[in-house]
Amino acid sequence: MAISDRTRKILWGRSGNRCAVCRRELVLDATSASDESVVGEECHIVSGKDQGPRHDPTFPTERLDEPENLTLLCRNHHKMVDDQRKTYTVERLQSLKANHESWVSSTLTEDKLPQPVRVRRIKENIPDFLVRLTSGIDILKIVDGAMGYSFENDDLQSETEVELVGQFLQEVQDWGDLSSDLEAADRVKTSFRITGLLRELEQAGFWVFGGRENRRMEGGVGPPSAFPIAILRVVRSTNDEVMKIGLPKKASEQTKEALGPDKK
Repeated sequence: MAISDRTRKILWGRSGNRCAVCRRELVLDATSASDESVVGEECHIVSGKDQGPRHDPTFPTERLDEPENLTLLCRNHHKMVDDQRKTYTVERLQSLKANHESWVSSTLTEDKLPQPVRVRRIKENIPDFLVRLTSGIDILKIVDGAMGYSFENDDLQSETEVELVGQFLQEVQDWGDLSSDLEAADRVKTSFRITGLLRELEQAGFWVFGGRENRRMEGGVGPPSAFPIAILRVVRSTNDEVMKIGLPKKASEQTKEALGPDKK
């Protein structure tokens, strides 16, 4: 299927000829020597391609090219959201689309335009270090309710390592996306499954560190809102950045590995 002319008219009309991220006009005026230039692109929120950004095999094929699965972006921001697909998830793009189209409907005719939507880091919310995670319960606490993910890993040296680390990070993200819908029994099974994956990583010489960073979504329609980010780092146990920290536990001291400081 392809995007129909009717769908394009609906999308461009609801978007007000402006990018949903930067709010810039997407049809540039003609010059004395050239015609108008169209710099807007229709971006799929859920891709229909197997390897495409935000692909979901369960998403109905007949809805892929409908207005609800499309958002209007400039070329720069189209590339950004597709390259940074872990940050610009389906939920975030749907939120951007809804905010933008609401703004077009209610305020486009006003002289003063609102600020574009952005996610801002807050210095005091950036974790000083990441703590080693040793169980599925620890992992779920990090990803539960996260709006975005920041995943990194040490350089990998074989296809086996690539498969092992890739499978772990993908499963953790998938469970994070589903966390709000998990029933109690499902959470127990998920924690057990992730603990098993952690053990496989440890046997291969990898440790997992994590933390939580609360960022802030600003601009668009409505007041600023929290935008929690789940941070995970898969590193070799021999990594020089791993350090020991003393954490009080009741009347005694407990030694726990940490990775820090986190400056990403």
